Amino acid sequence: MLNTVIVGTQWGDEGKGKIVDLLSEHADYVVRFQGGNNAGHTMVVNGKTIISHLIPSGIIQQKKCFIGNGVVVDPCVLTQEIDYLVSNHIDVSPQMLKISNRAHLIMPYHKAIDKAREAKKGDKKIGTTGRGIGPCYEDKATRRGIRFCDLMDIDLLKEKITAILEEKNFYLEHYFKTSPLDPDQVISDVLALRDRLLPYIADVSVVLHQGSSNGRTLLFEGAQGTHLDIEHGTYPFVTSSSTVAGNAAGGSGVGPGLLKEIIGIVKAYTTRVGEGPFPTELFDDTGQILQKTGAEFGATTGRKRRCGWLDMVMIRNAARLNSLTSLAITKLDVLDDMDEIKICTAYRYNGSTLHDFPADIKTLAHCTPVYETHPGWKQNISGITDYADLPDQARNYLERITGLSGVPVKIISVGPGRESTIIKQAVL
Repeated sequence: MLNTVIVGTQWGDEGKGKIVDLLSEHADYVVRFQGGNNAGHTMVVNGKTIISHLIPSGIIQQKKCFIGNGVVVDPCVLTQEIDYLVSNHIDVSPQMLKISNRAHLIMPYHKAIDKAREAKKGDKKIGTTGRGIGPCYEDKATRRGIRFCDLMDIDLLKEKITAILEEKNFYLEHYFKTSPLDPDQVISDVLALRDRLLPYIADVSVVLHQGSSNGRTLLFEGAQGTHLDIEHGTYPFVTSSSTVAGNAAGGSGVGPGLLKEIIGIVKAYTTRVGEGPFPTELFDDTGQILQKTGAEFGATTGRKRRCGWLDMVMIRNAARLNSLTSLAITKLDVLDDMDEIKICTAYRYNGSTLHDFPADIKTLAHCTPVYETHPGWKQNISGITDYADLPDQARNYLERITGLSGVPVKIISVGPGRESTIIKQAVL
């Protein structure tokens, strides 16, 4: 297996966790390179559902896992997730998991500000998860963040927390009119977890470089999706990190020359959680059927996902931004009962046809999809494991995705379990 990057091509929730779990069997190291616990990866193993938010999905396959410097980590959530996985008989010891000493910690004031900010915006809210991700990345950018290496020096840690809380408490009290945080309590809460976290801390960049030099294969696991990228997504309705494949290098501390295979995960239709424009969104019974059949609820938030037809303007955009070498199509079986299936091939805007994804969200919000219609296959495909056994209509649908994106489909998921997977072309 080549060093491989897994990225979402839509607005997240594409089923990356299953594909990472599937490919982890053939990798030595699995690396998470951005985001925080605002993401959730769902894996179904032997009929049991396992959800992770921070720890790479490869831990299920008992591969060595790494949380890179590009991730922001809530230490409370991390320790809870370790306990949850251990309770499911999964080894999450420091021998199996390492956290970059350069990764930033999500602090209690980040979460307080995140929630207060969304509440103040009211109807103009962004739709964040309220988990402090954005405020943590803000402090990282303004050079005021707390990093895991800071846990090594208790005096410096106390000094940094006390200093930054002067500003945060002023902001909370006088702008948001909410209660301030007690610096001593914040320090105490962090120190209570310190001894448990210290064995997990490492210079992940160095470990990955050494492993690669010794022939270890690396699998990089992204969170969210391309169109939630802070640079290239539907700004400002985006996440606070770079979700595209190029950040697999920067967010884990390896050179980009190590990235060989880049797989884009494409849900067979489109979903979105939270606010923001969505050209192919369906408000009719079809949208409700997709939502119900696909069990479209956020793994992290539990929020109902908005549903619509597959948008190939988005997928082409993702293919270019990520240099995709292959596609993995997920939840194809959700379309089993559809009489007809639509694909958006372009947008109409003010009498013009757009083939490229617009930067301005006002433009995107007024785009209408240009559809082509395909016949449904009207049969259960969840037990199929050979591409040749798929109905003609399903194969035609997949081949049209390849034709419109210019990227070959190599993996097709027809159910939540590992066994419900068709390998059309090897990526291993």
